[in-house]
Amino acid sequence: MYISQQLKQQNIAEYLLYMWQVEDLIRANEFDMNKIKKTIVDPYPVSEEQKKALAQWYEDLINMMHDEGVMEKGHLQINRNIIVWLTDLHLQLLKSPKFPYYSAAYYKALPFIVELRAKGADKDAPELETCFDAMYGVLLLKLQKKEVTEETQKAIKVISDLLAILAGYYIKDKKGELEL
Repeated sequence: MYISQQLKQQNIAEYLLYMWQVEDLIRANEFDMNKIKKTIVDPYPVSEEQKKALAQWYEDLINMMHDEGVMEKGHLQINRNIIVWLTDLHLQLLKSPKFPYYSAAYYKALPFIVELRAKGADKDAPELETCFDAMYGVLLLKLQKKEVTEETQKAIKVISDLLAILAGYYIKDKKGELEL
């Protein structure tokens, strides 16, 4: 099973961040399947049949990115839908008196979300998208071996905790085990 499939079943937040990274990898490889095969697919430790399926998956994503006009920036509709689903669940959890722990995690993260939006994040984007943008930004900084300030690390920890709780509720909801 591919990383994306495992993550989608186990942790929707990590899945979304992974898929954003895949979108950027496709862009970095200039939508060139030969480059993607050489840099991503060929080194992947799976059978040739699985590599063929993985290459097809990348090809399909390239076609989707082209069709949806997200070649330079933005995210595929399948990834934007996850934000919509998570936002819907997030709002239901906040409205329900059964989840005070989630509400507490949200209100702990809220000052950081407000600060991020004040610093230029898309003010019309859902709050959770702001959270994911922050998480992804820090991931990119770490991959580039750039410094992440202590203040940013603190904010990301609080946001990460919120998203982890939400991801857990998402799995329960998908299994029909969450009573709101």
